[in-house]
Amino acid sequence: MKSIKNIMQDSYLDELKNKREQSELPPNGQLFKPTMNCPLCEDRGIIFDGESARPCTCMRQKRMENLFRHARMARGLLNCRFDTFKQDYYLSQVNPKDRSYLEGALTAFNASREFVARSQNDYHGLGLILIGPVGAGKTFLAAAIANALMEQEQQVLFLVVPDLLDQLRATYKSDESELDLLDTAREIPILILDDLGAHNYTDWTRNRLYSIINYRLNQQLPTVITSNLSLEEMEEYLGARTTSRLIQSCRIFRMNVEQDIRLRQYQDREKERKKQ
Repeated sequence: MKSIKNIMQDSYLDELKNKREQSELPPNGQLFKPTMNCPLCEDRGIIFDGESARPCTCMRQKRMENLFRHARMARGLLNCRFDTFKQDYYLSQVNPKDRSYLEGALTAFNASREFVARSQNDYHGLGLILIGPVGAGKTFLAAAIANALMEQEQQVLFLVVPDLLDQLRATYKSDESELDLLDTAREIPILILDDLGAHNYTDWTRNRLYSIINYRLNQQLPTVITSNLSLEEMEEYLGARTTSRLIQSCRIFRMNVEQDIRLRQYQDREKERKKQ
């Protein structure tokens, strides 16, 4: 007859066996075997061919993933590409002969592609300011620039200005964190500031923005900016010295649409759903 101790041991072993079967865990010896992500190099990053060695293609993929993560772009912008730019959104539905919207958009589009092409050889130089109303496609072009540059393994930082201002305010009592954020924005090879609008600027946040813009101007580091403000309104909200440096450091392009592109996209989605 089994002792109470043996009964308790058998019960404990049966419980472990049931848990393993329920969770479909592999048998002992394989439980902690690491998962291999790349069958070509077995996660070494190098492929050996006899006496020679070469980097595995998975290393470039890892570098790309790091670039996208450090760029801080929203997931919804990762699919913005120059080849998906739709000219139809800039055609007037009221007056089909009016091509002014399209011409302005194509000018900004071509300038954006030229910016990317130039950056392949040397990213130093003038940046871009894309001005226009909400829903004119400014953020799309800025994200297309960022995606194209990162595919060339260029370092990019994509900051939404209201979020940046919130982060700066949050570091008000932490100089170290503030300096980390400002230094990154100042020194990154290519900075994109999205949605520079009529926000609640204070003298403190204006000075921080000026610090970023002025440093980048002096170092000839390009900045891409999207804004729904005119240059006069920028001067009102940001101050004359910051606006002056933006004008000095960037080429300026205006984009207009007859109807908010996001509304057009919503309408197109609804039409497709009704067809299904």
